[in-house]
Amino acid sequence: MKKSVFREYAESIIVAVLLALVVRSFFLQAFKIPTGSMRPTLIEGDRILVDKVTYGIPIPFTDLRLPRIHSPRRGDVVVFRSIDDPHKDFIKRLVAVGGDTIEIRDLKLWVNGRPLNDPPVFRQMVYYNRGTYAQAGQPLTVPPGYYFFLGDNSASSRDSRYWGLLPESKIIGRAFVIYWPPKRIRALH
Repeated sequence: MKKSVFREYAESIIVAVLLALVVRSFFLQAFKIPTGSMRPTLIEGDRILVDKVTYGIPIPFTDLRLPRIHSPRRGDVVVFRSIDDPHKDFIKRLVAVGGDTIEIRDLKLWVNGRPLNDPPVFRQMVYYNRGTYAQAGQPLTVPPGYYFFLGDNSASSRDSRYWGLLPESKIIGRAFVIYWPPKRIRALH
């Protein structure tokens, strides 16, 4: 029995939508940058892709994850859910992991008592003492399973200096490429 043209198109569309939902939910997701908090790395209107597999695929409706390829690393650009509003996503740079002690002093990040220079992006940034956490003279130790994030544009970023440490369960994934606009296409570091 031959299928009608309408039924063939309908089946193809349904399969395509289901595949897109699976990919978006578990593997890869696109985001649009709404603010300048990550300038110069990301600017308003940039569209990025986020890898949800590397840090372990989140299991929907739980705080659990499937096994990861590797843990979040200092310097990664990470998308995560807001601590205050679970419907809001943020993007910031990971600067300290569990076990690190962080302090913002002399316009620099100090991790474990030394100025943070690696990866090289940290040498180019200026960090201001704003907010409550990791102030000069008040080092903060990050407990296991938590992370400290800062925007690359420290003068214009609401980040861990204001809301504190982020639990691993809030992490969505690692931003790895700008795919739009065409003149800004590049890998993120």
